[in-house]
Amino acid sequence: MMYDEMILGEDAIFSMDVSKTQLNNNVLVCGCSGCGKTMSISEPMLLSTRHSSLVVTLSKRRLVRDYAGLFRRRGYHVMDMNFVSPEKSKIAYDPLQYVRSWMDVTYLAKAIVMADPQKKNSLADPYWDNVSVSLLSALISHVLMTKKKGTMADVVELFRSMQLLKSDGLVETSLDGDFEVIRKADPRCFAISCWDSFRQTPIRTAGCIYSTLGAAVDAIFTPSLCQMIRAAEKIDFRKLSREKTVLFITTSPVNPALNSFANIFYGQMFKELFEIGERNESGQLERPVKVLCDDFACGARILNFAEYISIFREKGISVMMMLQSESQLKSIYGENDAKTIINNSDTYIYLGGIDLDTARSVSQRLNQPLEDVLSMPIGRECIFRRGQKPMVTRRYNILENKEYQKLMESCKAASIEKSEKGLLCRTQECKSAERSEHGSRMEGRL
Repeated sequence: MMYDEMILGEDAIFSMDVSKTQLNNNVLVCGCSGCGKTMSISEPMLLSTRHSSLVVTLSKRRLVRDYAGLFRRRGYHVMDMNFVSPEKSKIAYDPLQYVRSWMDVTYLAKAIVMADPQKKNSLADPYWDNVSVSLLSALISHVLMTKKKGTMADVVELFRSMQLLKSDGLVETSLDGDFEVIRKADPRCFAISCWDSFRQTPIRTAGCIYSTLGAAVDAIFTPSLCQMIRAAEKIDFRKLSREKTVLFITTSPVNPALNSFANIFYGQMFKELFEIGERNESGQLERPVKVLCDDFACGARILNFAEYISIFREKGISVMMMLQSESQLKSIYGENDAKTIINNSDTYIYLGGIDLDTARSVSQRLNQPLEDVLSMPIGRECIFRRGQKPMVTRRYNILENKEYQKLMESCKAASIEKSEKGLLCRTQECKSAERSEHGSRMEGRL
């Protein structure tokens, strides 16, 4: 099998063949905003991808426009999933598509309920979240049992149709009749068990749980997103693990709800890829899958990510995480999980910044004074690889890469051609409008 290279800096290009390096290919990149993470790390990764499948989360549509054609020329199947403008998305993701067991139902419900990053460090009683998971699990199970091709949009619709009725005792809802039909068919089924867990709460408690879950569902599953979920073509993780595929995922740096949905996608994707690898005789994916997460800790957290990253290597998965600081990672994942994520990244790149916690960590790694780390010249970077001495070098200058230069020239030519076509169309429209107006005037004179 052919393996990609990992371009991390000037004179810092490494093989991604784990059998040779004996390292995992997880990379943690720390650098303040504007330090060059995109041009010196992300884009070189795109340029050097020739054999692996690739999943890229980004907030810059320019990267999709610039690199989609390059990957097609390399024989890749290119997929474009747009969470910012779901109506423009060329492919859809439906969380329900990959639910095959009752455990999967619980996993999905928990991923949605726990999508809010503040829940990780919350001191609130977990009872509320547990019952919310039970309620959502019951609704997901209801759709799976009553609809042939149910989607997550159907679950959202069912939840929004649900009403709590006045009661002096236990909870009564507008969906009780629907669940009674299921109960008569199988009184011990998972859907009824979850439904009863919710209905046994006092009415006031149930109202709070319903409102909390409603806030989570409304924040994540917007009408346009539900419309995308119902789209015809769905993402196929099996194709991602077998064929040369690149998936672009566009999110928004200012809309955390979109990041929540993207991270639910990632959690389910990792879980699915693990299971695909387990079914293979080798225990690995047929084709390595690389994941590039821009602004990794800006949105919601990926459920169970700290556990996932520890076994990425054995399945042929790797992840490159872009952060502004280690503090940012801790705020989303908590102290312990953040340490686990850092410790399972055999490559760590520091591009500079003013966060003291990150600078102290780098200072200890380099065995250099803290003030030297804080005053590191712009354009320099520190690369740490397990089993190797730290490397202080210059950032990779992608502008000197000949392949990048050709790519930018072709993109510029395509942009000029598109502009000229647009100008020609507008000119023709204007002339057509002038002829129409002239004809109308002539008719008026006659």
